[in-house]
Amino acid sequence: MKLNYGLLLLSLIASAAMATETPDYQVLSTEGKFELREYPALAIVRTASGDGDFMRLFRYISGQNATEEKIAMTAPVLVQRQGESEGMSFIMPGEMTTSGVPAPENKGLTIDTIPPGRFAVYRFSGWQTEKNEKEALAALLTWMQKSGLKPEGTPYFGYYDPPWIPGFFRRNEVMLRLPPPAP
Repeated sequence: MKLNYGLLLLSLIASAAMATETPDYQVLSTEGKFELREYPALAIVRTASGDGDFMRLFRYISGQNATEEKIAMTAPVLVQRQGESEGMSFIMPGEMTTSGVPAPENKGLTIDTIPPGRFAVYRFSGWQTEKNEKEALAALLTWMQKSGLKPEGTPYFGYYDPPWIPGFFRRNEVMLRLPPPAP
């Protein structure tokens, strides 16, 4: 029996991606790699320091929190940049609300909520690089302008895949909040 390594690799990648919880959202419209989505409120644990953010957050979900509770990893990992500062957030599993999230032991972490709302989203692949993020954000802003959509706030970059996934298979997104619809 001949083994197809390409098929095996695709199968492993797909099973790793399917095992991780992602937030629920409603797709309002799709145009190629662009979507309008409605998200519920999302409980997050956030750090705004820059260096070592991922490991600080990972230790938190691994039990370095007030209740020593292990919390399932979810996707995407959110990165938010504003000027020279950078913040990273882990989204808590869907059954957790902000009041149910254990307090962090690390003073560099905070519990927060991303309020519910509509977002314009662009999906892209590749590694987490400044060049890829700039190009993705430019594509999203161009599409939003063409579609008559006005962004609100700073973008979130969402990274869905573990580091061993090859760049061309990676699922990444850039998201910009939209103002609430007029009544």
